[in-house]
Amino acid sequence: MIENRWDETDAARWQAEAGDDPADRALALRVYSSRLIGSDPDLVMHGGGNTSIKVTRRSLLGEDERVLHVKGSGWDLDTLLAPGLPGVRLEPLLRLRALDRLSDEDMVNAQRQTLLDSTAPNPSVETLLHAFLPQDVVDHTHATPFLVLANLPDAEAVAREIFGDRLGIVPYIMPGFALAKAAAEVFEANPHVEGLLLLKHGHFTWGPTARESYDRVVRHTNEAAEALGLTGPTFAPGAARDLSPDVIRVLPRLRGALAAPGSGRMPVLNLRANALTDAFLARPDHAGLAGRGTASPDHVIRIKGAPVIVDVSDDSAAIADKVDAFARNYTQVFERQNTRVGGIKTMLSPLPNLAWIEGLGLAGMGANAKAAAIAGDLGEQNMRVAAAGEDKGGFCPIGEDDLFDMEYWSLEQAKLGKSKPPAFQGRIVMVTGGAGAIGRAIAAAFAAEGAEIVLVDRDAEALAAARQDLGTGVTLALDVTDPAAADAAMAGAIRQFGGLDILVSNAGAAIQGALADLDEDTLRAAFELNFFAHQRFAKAAIGVFREQGQGGQILFNVSKQAVNPGRNFGAYGLPKATTFFLLRQLALEHGPEGIRVNGVNADRIRSGLLTEDFIASRAAARGTDPAGYMAGNLLGREVEAHHVADAFVALAKSERTTAHVMTVDGGNIEAALR
Repeated sequence: MIENRWDETDAARWQAEAGDDPADRALALRVYSSRLIGSDPDLVMHGGGNTSIKVTRRSLLGEDERVLHVKGSGWDLDTLLAPGLPGVRLEPLLRLRALDRLSDEDMVNAQRQTLLDSTAPNPSVETLLHAFLPQDVVDHTHATPFLVLANLPDAEAVAREIFGDRLGIVPYIMPGFALAKAAAEVFEANPHVEGLLLLKHGHFTWGPTARESYDRVVRHTNEAAEALGLTGPTFAPGAARDLSPDVIRVLPRLRGALAAPGSGRMPVLNLRANALTDAFLARPDHAGLAGRGTASPDHVIRIKGAPVIVDVSDDSAAIADKVDAFARNYTQVFERQNTRVGGIKTMLSPLPNLAWIEGLGLAGMGANAKAAAIAGDLGEQNMRVAAAGEDKGGFCPIGEDDLFDMEYWSLEQAKLGKSKPPAFQGRIVMVTGGAGAIGRAIAAAFAAEGAEIVLVDRDAEALAAARQDLGTGVTLALDVTDPAAADAAMAGAIRQFGGLDILVSNAGAAIQGALADLDEDTLRAAFELNFFAHQRFAKAAIGVFREQGQGGQILFNVSKQAVNPGRNFGAYGLPKATTFFLLRQLALEHGPEGIRVNGVNADRIRSGLLTEDFIASRAAARGTDPAGYMAGNLLGREVEAHHVADAFVALAKSERTTAHVMTVDGGNIEAALR
């Protein structure tokens, strides 16, 4: 059941922060109730739904005019602020209703012409529907129970049983001018209705205040849920299941099969494996439900009209065959539908955005983690709606023609944006030693280029701090010297993102002492951290790369000690020299698989061993100050962690470079490789 979360104290705070102007105070409550709606995924999801309020404002000429504030493009209800409800002059919009027809392009242009602020975002594609309804506050949601109801074969009759004549029923029409006129006519035929059910689409309601409209949204949704029996476990997916590494290996195989042809660029995956997905995929009719369509028409731009269905036991070839079959079918539908509309459309990617994985769950797919999570959320909601609808009489969403028109509708495609993606968008990067100064800098540099980040370190508290500073990514608290850590780290990356593209094997520590005086246990421990951990993580990463079949990258943080040993640093230099050789050996052996292996040799970076006390002592021993010691190189300038990070990013971008080590030390002839 939907909880009514209106809080008078919170509402008063929003109003107080808006100032004394009555219109601004009313708008503040509109923002508050919109956020309440948007924060409940069973009311709206990811840009779905829209809200509005009509207020009176004083124009520049000192005249009162009615203004409609309606959700703008690019804003989600859960994070809405006042600029996300751009104001449009109501009267010019109302005059549009006299037209017999209005193209989408003219509608958008007309709406922009009425904006109070010319720099504001485009008002919602359903602005005219909000305008043509006379109520002050209007809410449009895609609540799960209403999607179940709206897609029943006898939805109107069932709605009458639940609501009597309290809801008007609007037949399916694609959003825009025609739908706005039809909805207004349904309301005017019975102006006492409390809301509208838009068949195959969603729910509208209203009220004289933000609270009254919100109360009605919650009440109507709960009435529908109770009548349809959606008050139990079906309504929420439940906790994610623990999954063995062997089971989730299907994800990198799927990810590899979804690579864009010729680019090797793979989507990020978002796995959902829980009680909901288990129950749905156990249904004997789940394969038949796959081709029915989406629970709400606008979902098609995020998850397409159907998922690809694979099995957890499928090998790479079997998955590739199923993805190819999906793409062929999508292409055939496109060609058929494009002929219907006059051949004016350009086909989007024919690859799926959602997978049902029998024996595991569902996976959303996207160009980045956010897009994949959106697909995962919508995938779960579609499972709930399809299952409940089929059990209550039939899941009957819009058909192929309408689904195509929605997917290729320019106003819907505009929601996805057309900006150039960052260089590492969709690339999954694991950084070991991720809580240290260099590890953090590396993670930040790759994140700035759009990568999804997996931080690995043994210090959970430091990891949490690093994650907070980074503002993105996931953390895995693991001791890299544990023989099981590498496989656990790969499983974590797969569970979270579907696979791995780049391993930055960075964890290490400098152990001091003359070799003749060093006990064997200390030397072995140095090798465990500075060589064997690198070797194990590289081996585990190669296993993931092979599952994906699209190559991959391994980047080692080596050290100048590998080629220019320092006195009393043998326990550090010996394993690092071995890692240097490991880098070249792996590059030699795995180049034919498209796996590149490179590294960075850095020196005198403020991290790990080089504490302030250590720097001060070394500076004193050399008769200089700390700044002089840190700048003791050919350039005479200190090398910082971000310089090392930039080198790793540069190597990752160097698509025809492997077996290479880049020196980042400001110039140290003794450590020069060539």
